[in-house]
Amino acid sequence: MPEQSLEPMAVSIVVPVWQEAEVIEDSLRALEPLRRAGHEVLVVDAGSPDGTARKAAPLCDRVIESGKGRAAQMNTGAGAARGNLLLFLHADTQLPERALAELRNFYTHSERSWGRFDVRLSGSRMMFRVIAWFMNRRSRLTGICTGDQALFVRREVFEVLGGFREMPLMEDVELTSRLRLVSRPFCIHAPVVTDSRRWEQEGIWRTILLMWWLRWRYWRGESPQSLVNSYRTDVRNG
Repeated sequence: MPEQSLEPMAVSIVVPVWQEAEVIEDSLRALEPLRRAGHEVLVVDAGSPDGTARKAAPLCDRVIESGKGRAAQMNTGAGAARGNLLLFLHADTQLPERALAELRNFYTHSERSWGRFDVRLSGSRMMFRVIAWFMNRRSRLTGICTGDQALFVRREVFEVLGGFREMPLMEDVELTSRLRLVSRPFCIHAPVVTDSRRWEQEGIWRTILLMWWLRWRYWRGESPQSLVNSYRTDVRNG
């Protein structure tokens, strides 16, 4: 485990985006308090044709162009980051108001190498609360987290592990499986709020079954490319 750092915490928030023009401005405005406190926000765009990069530019520290694939984008952002704490945030996920205080507590008082937030889905239906409870509970028991939970990791640990493996699906599960060997995650109870639109558009039960089916196949050793092909076929046929 890393020794407690004597340096002041400097957070680099890496936001990978692909065609997020509808939500990117609101998402980045929500991060303004962290930028005012001296932390940086990096938006990594994979060539979105909908003007995402143009809308993001005035509201972040840098817009970085990257090849396609969330893993590649997050590695590109991490490589350009100046901070000693990397936080990977989806464009449709918002941090809690106490995020900075919670991250500072982790950075200065914990010997753990990485962590994540609890998650809450934005929709008002009771089923979304149930889904979030199971997601958080599963993550706490297994020590594995997904990108929706706003993974954060000490920069030196991320670099030693070689960052995300550039795979089309499950890159978050794969990285946290390796991080778990370094330390258990630091779990922040204050939840991030992630957009429930995917669940609403594709159907709650259908989405639950699809996610568990893909995860089960991944743990059985199927290739991420095979999984992403199945995922895309399922979505097209839905």
